[in-house]
Amino acid sequence: MQHHEFLVLVQERASLPDRGAAERAVRSTLETVAERVPAGLARHIAAQLPHELAGHLTREPQQAGSSAGPSAERPGGAAAPGDGERFDLTVFAARVAWRGGVSEQAALQEAAAVFEVLDAALAPELMERLSHSLPHDIRELLPTTRAEDA
Repeated sequence: MQHHEFLVLVQERASLPDRGAAERAVRSTLETVAERVPAGLARHIAAQLPHELAGHLTREPQQAGSSAGPSAERPGGAAAPGDGERFDLTVFAARVAWRGGVSEQAALQEAAAVFEVLDAALAPELMERLSHSLPHDIRELLPTTRAEDA
C-alpha cells in the first residue's frame, strides 16, 4: 500500500477533514504503538509500510529536555525502549490525544481507523503478532475481521 493511499483510507474511515489530519492521526497512533510493542515487532511492521510511515515506528526515544518530539511530560511516563512499555487503553488514548492535539475520544476513533487500514496493509501473520502483543483493552480497537485490500 502506498503512503497516499494509506492516508486517504484513514481520512475516510475516521471522517477527517483533510490529509493533514489523517497524517497527524497516523503519526500519533503509530508512535504510541511503537512505545507499547517490542522493538523487533515495531521494526517488522515498519518494514511492511511505506517509508514515510515506517519512521513513526522506528524513531529512537527523545532525550528528556529535547526540544524535538515527546518529552517526559507525555501522559503515562517515559518510554522504555526494547521490550515495549506496559500501559493500558487509558494511557494509550491519552498519549495519542496528546501527540495529536485532539480529545481522547477523537484519539480512540482515529486510532481505530489507523488499525483498520494497518490491517489491510500488513501480512495477516504480522497483524496477528501485533494483536497478541497488545492488552485486551487496546486490542478492542483492532478490526474484528480481516480487512479487505483496498
